[in-house]
Amino acid sequence: MEDRERMEVDVLFVGGGPACLAGALHLMQVIETHNKAVESGTADGPPLDEIMVVLIEKGAEIGAHGLSGAILDPRTLRQLVPDYRERGAPIEHVVQKESLYYLSPKRKVRAPFTPGPLDNRGGYVISLSRFTRWLAGLAAEKGCELFPGFPGVEVLYDGHRVIGVRTGDKGIDKEGNRKGNFEPGVDLMAKVTVFGEGPRGSLAKQMIPKLGLDADQEPMSYLTGVKEVWELPDGAENLQEVIHTLGYPMPSDTYGGGAIYPMSGNQIALSLLAGLNAPDPFQDSHERFQMFKEHPFVRSLIQDAKLVEYGAKTVSIGGYFCMPRLAFDGGMLVGDTAGIFDSRRIKGIHLSMRSGMLAAEAALEALLRGDTSRAVLASYEESLKESSAGRDLWQARNFHQGFDRGIMTGLLNAGYGMLTGGKALANWENGKADYEKMEQVGPYHGSDEPKKPPVFDGEKTFDKVTDVFHSGTKHNEDQPCHLHVEDLSICHGRCRVEYQNPCEKFCPAGVYEMVEDENGGETKLRINFANCVHCKTCDIRDPYGIINWVPPEGGDGPKYTVM
Repeated sequence: MEDRERMEVDVLFVGGGPACLAGALHLMQVIETHNKAVESGTADGPPLDEIMVVLIEKGAEIGAHGLSGAILDPRTLRQLVPDYRERGAPIEHVVQKESLYYLSPKRKVRAPFTPGPLDNRGGYVISLSRFTRWLAGLAAEKGCELFPGFPGVEVLYDGHRVIGVRTGDKGIDKEGNRKGNFEPGVDLMAKVTVFGEGPRGSLAKQMIPKLGLDADQEPMSYLTGVKEVWELPDGAENLQEVIHTLGYPMPSDTYGGGAIYPMSGNQIALSLLAGLNAPDPFQDSHERFQMFKEHPFVRSLIQDAKLVEYGAKTVSIGGYFCMPRLAFDGGMLVGDTAGIFDSRRIKGIHLSMRSGMLAAEAALEALLRGDTSRAVLASYEESLKESSAGRDLWQARNFHQGFDRGIMTGLLNAGYGMLTGGKALANWENGKADYEKMEQVGPYHGSDEPKKPPVFDGEKTFDKVTDVFHSGTKHNEDQPCHLHVEDLSICHGRCRVEYQNPCEKFCPAGVYEMVEDENGGETKLRINFANCVHCKTCDIRDPYGIINWVPPEGGDGPKYTVM
């Protein structure tokens, strides 16, 4: 039996994103408020002087894996840290002007007005990696214990009650043998565990079906976002408005769009979102993003600029009818892991933060009662539903489903929803996971001709390996591959015939590669796991659902600084 260290904690937050960080910080705040009230005699119950709150994060440091668009609605930040400006919140740009364009391959048409959900005036352009590092500092100041470089790899149960998380072993070679620096993971035993691992969390995707949290809900739907930050030359006039785009380079049967944001330091952020339920088996979000930069309008904005950083990440966009049950015996789900995202506004950070704060309040109540059952923690679900965040999610409940029927139907449905409080043109049901909507090559393209490889100029458009270099991604290659393919015979047989191995296209980091056997035999799948930017696109998009993304050794992966 493995001899593992056990660490007893009161509340464990799994993930270093905005949901868990806001939750951890707020929990320390409400514990402090409670203790002062008990001391002054204005509250009943014992003081909570010895409460241990721990947050674990798989990245080498908080923020290393943080990536988002990102325009922050400041409402939740004002509640969490009222003096955030005085405390040095890293705000890149205050939105005062914005526009929406429809792009054709060579032209642009500016919308006469910006639709209400996309009105971000007064919001803040932020770098999520910088913002989460800042939040982490505030949480640590309040006494939360932060452990970056410690991925959660297994949920610990007592029956159907969650009792904690096991962190990953370190020092395992690629054959699965222990190296001289082997360190077993730690069993973190928690009274309450809050899961905020981001989209398609490696723990949550196993726990949700085990506990039946997704019963009667629609399958979650996702986008992949690809982003680059560029630095303009000295003396260049920086962009002063936020720009959203529809149309080119996205095909009409695939949901997606672009964004261009000004940042501090004479930098500019470009991003493109692309739906992972695309029917085209050749759909490649990285390639579409390079096409986006080739548009004359976009290229003019980065004409003399220099690439600073690249990254990619999935987003949970299915909305209200895809969200699992959020509370269960011993824990709660928050943020992207819970599907908390307003697809009308293309926003989730402030909602994720709010979910973390409300989960913290439910955790405090459970600790005071000495009862961490779902019956008590379900107050989190109710408070979220009744909050402004819950109302936003309800208003957006039918938005994404319309775009599954094409851009024109989506736009009509969005307009109807704005007029009716979120109602839909029809009672659409999804019923299928994203990967089940991919069509085979022959039926979709009318022939089985292979896809022509894209051409990049190396100045403004880049191949995947070059872009991955700009993500700072590093993995110790003498460790087990963290991308598990359940049945390689499918890759080498059915998938090649039916879909032409779409993993080569949909991965925005060039992880999957079909190569000829050294002995002249059939081509085989090679997994370049060292390239992985942890976006989890493969776990979602593979047409047979046989790729399982699990965390690599703690601290490995991208090293984002301005994403």
